[in-house]
Amino acid sequence: MDNIKLLLVDDHPVVRKGMRAMLETEADLSVVGEGTNGEEAVRQYAQLKPDVVLMDLVMPVMDGVQAIREIIQQDPGARILVLTSFSSDDKVFAAINAGAAGYLLKDSDPDDLIRAIHQVKRGESSLHPAVARKLLSELTHSRAQQPEPEPLTEREKEVLTYIAQGLSNQEISEKMVVSRATVHSHVSRILSKLQLDSRTQAALYAIRAGYITIGYDSQPGDGG
Repeated sequence: MDNIKLLLVDDHPVVRKGMRAMLETEADLSVVGEGTNGEEAVRQYAQLKPDVVLMDLVMPVMDGVQAIREIIQQDPGARILVLTSFSSDDKVFAAINAGAAGYLLKDSDPDDLIRAIHQVKRGESSLHPAVARKLLSELTHSRAQQPEPEPLTEREKEVLTYIAQGLSNQEISEKMVVSRATVHSHVSRILSKLQLDSRTQAALYAIRAGYITIGYDSQPGDGG
């Protein structure tokens, strides 16, 4: 089992210590660094090259959104999981555009956090339902004045539904009995047609379009 190196970034020491203590009970997780603000996050990312960054959004000196933007600029493949609260979720939509791959509420169950870390490490999106609702509202508002996207084929809708369920390209290829290259091609066309930049945005679009419910219980075709 590969060890996942984590960087914790939060300006509250109690939060960091509690998270470190909880995460390091997992055999495949190790905390390699901590940061108290966005500037420290950017600097430590460059030094430590963690597999996943757990990023708060509201911090002094430099906030989480700007830190995400700068980390992604230095490493487009960086995996960043935002830990947010309802008092700061006005910044979550900006974090999507900055390049974050996952969003979890700070009061989430520890098992959900560990699951989200693994999903983000695999390059998948991970959205807490309550955060997804907020993002959907903002995404809908931001796209209200844009022209309708090019229609998706039935096959592309199926792939989009699986993306929204958090499946990787490998898992989608197994379900659809096609090659990973074919799935990758579908994903690229979906993002292009919908004028989106990431799988996370695609997952949100799928929810907004009714392909899947907020609880991620649907199977392809359930939402039309």
